[in-house]
Amino acid sequence: MNNVYTHGHHESVLRSHRWRTAENSAGYLLPQLRPGMSLLDVGAGPGTITADLARLVAPGRTTALEANAAALDITRKAFENTDADVEFVVGDVHALDLPDDTFDVVHAHQVLQHVADPVQALREMRRVCKPGGVVAVRDSDYHGFVWYPELPELTEWMDLYQRMARANRGEPDAGRRLLSWAQAAGFEQADVTTSTWSFANPEERAFWGGMWADRIRSSALADQARAAGVPEETLEAISQAWRTWTETPDAFISILHGELLCTA
Repeated sequence: MNNVYTHGHHESVLRSHRWRTAENSAGYLLPQLRPGMSLLDVGAGPGTITADLARLVAPGRTTALEANAAALDITRKAFENTDADVEFVVGDVHALDLPDDTFDVVHAHQVLQHVADPVQALREMRRVCKPGGVVAVRDSDYHGFVWYPELPELTEWMDLYQRMARANRGEPDAGRRLLSWAQAAGFEQADVTTSTWSFANPEERAFWGGMWADRIRSSALADQARAAGVPEETLEAISQAWRTWTETPDAFISILHGELLCTA
């Protein structure tokens, strides 16, 4: 299936994704990991989470999967100076070119919100997971984000992102739907948790607000918005609102995620 990745791979996007670690983005999975396990990371991105997971399952082998060669090249760079046993694979999560019952753990972080058929993606993740193995997914839920102060331009940012993501056949409120999708995919056992990222101190606000101030003007999302007729002044106003938020001493944002541990 053809998917359009709403965020793209602009520097402002990768800046955000490279901040992610197994500790801050896959804590719900870590107690399940053991040395010697085989692991598939679907949508490995810049590879920071993948690298952490690979260390935790070593000497087991980790396979990093991305949708195209250009994205996979970004993943490879995370492993340039390591001796980790990692295989790099291009593939479509809707139809994985991998054998049945191959991996002890199949992991996907912020993937299902972007794919055309998340239920089929979960079926494939289950197929390549060994019986009794773990399929682990974590996705944000955009309408579950809360922030202060409630600048009107940030509400406009949310509305714009929702429109662009859905135009790309994505589901930006994926977090609340994970259990439903897992049940539709045939999983009989799925444990549900939630967790948040929060950004409140000056350094955290500078990171998050500055990233979105750049992203709304320079990333693939910005290009899609322009192509859809969003005026340049609207994008600039949203960008400036993020900078205003960043500089507000009592500003805060909480990013909600749904998490699932499914038994294959």
